[in-house]
Amino acid sequence: MASFFFTFSLVFHLSLFHGSSSLPTIGITTAANAPPQPPPPPERIASTVTSLNFQAVRLPGADPSIIRAFAYTNTSLLLSIPNILVPPLAANRSLALGWLYRHVLPFYPRSRISLISVGNDVFDSTPDFSPFLLPAIRNVYLALRDLGIKKVPVSTTFSFYNIITTSFPPSSARFEEPAGSLILKPLLQFLDDTNSSFLVNLYPYNMYRLYSEIPLGFALFQDFPFNFRDDLVTGVRYKNLFDMMADSVVSAMAVAGHVNTPIIVAETGWPSSGADSGEVEATRDYAEIYLKGLVAHLRSGLGTPLRKEGIAEVYIYELVDKEGKGNRSWGILHQNLTKKYKVEFSGGFKIGRFGGLLMLVAVHFSILLCI
Repeated sequence: MASFFFTFSLVFHLSLFHGSSSLPTIGITTAANAPPQPPPPPERIASTVTSLNFQAVRLPGADPSIIRAFAYTNTSLLLSIPNILVPPLAANRSLALGWLYRHVLPFYPRSRISLISVGNDVFDSTPDFSPFLLPAIRNVYLALRDLGIKKVPVSTTFSFYNIITTSFPPSSARFEEPAGSLILKPLLQFLDDTNSSFLVNLYPYNMYRLYSEIPLGFALFQDFPFNFRDDLVTGVRYKNLFDMMADSVVSAMAVAGHVNTPIIVAETGWPSSGADSGEVEATRDYAEIYLKGLVAHLRSGLGTPLRKEGIAEVYIYELVDKEGKGNRSWGILHQNLTKKYKVEFSGGFKIGRFGGLLMLVAVHFSILLCI
């Protein structure tokens, strides 16, 4: 009982600070690997991103020539370190220094490097590297401080499907074990201690394909009758799948004891063509509807039902289509860098905001009753 009242009081206290917020930063992800044809020159990538009004770019390959191309622009850069480097970075801080000497030190602060992700979806692609993840992140963080760079936080990126046990209702979401206790909880503490963010790849398209009972309009931000799902534990009505998945992450973080860690959606999107003929919803029309709905929702300033300040940043996957048979087409541009969709990408200003207090208290009250 004492633990209940402590948590209730803590959530009440923290929720009092949700009075103002910024609209989420909308960014774009570039390709980690070059397609079969030669990639566009770095300067053209930078000018194209600027012309599309993106505020941020995620660089999975952290190509130094592209980092340089964004110098003296207002575009912030999220750099990713490849998974293969996670174990050696965990073992040796000097290797972390070496990576920073090549990818950060020559360009910062002329290029606005905002965050470094050590690895991407390590749990799925290289699960044996998981124990090395937090030590590698710490070494990169300490190496940055060794170089006198104190304003670039460090984190890692997870896939929604590899860390969340139950996606609906969001109030029942927990982190997968044993990773939740061994890796995610200490990582969240590190992120809080260093003012960093929790990064997650979040694809409503994949969730829609997994669960046939999900209406297509619910996944596409469409305001149609019955395009909603109710969380009977919290009383929250979800009107789109993106919010439902985001709040599953919020709930899992709350159960782990971290209610204020900023969340960044490192990848999201909808394919314009599928890997096979069975993906009938992977069309250009649906992709455009998803992107328009996503941008409109982010610009609305409504946040999510359980996090009124919303997601800090959202990166759309991806800038240019990859060529090759069997690949889904996620790009917002064709290979020749012409537009596929009529979508305006911009936003990000301060807005006043009050409320969310009762909702936050309710969700934690309900979670405690279910534990």
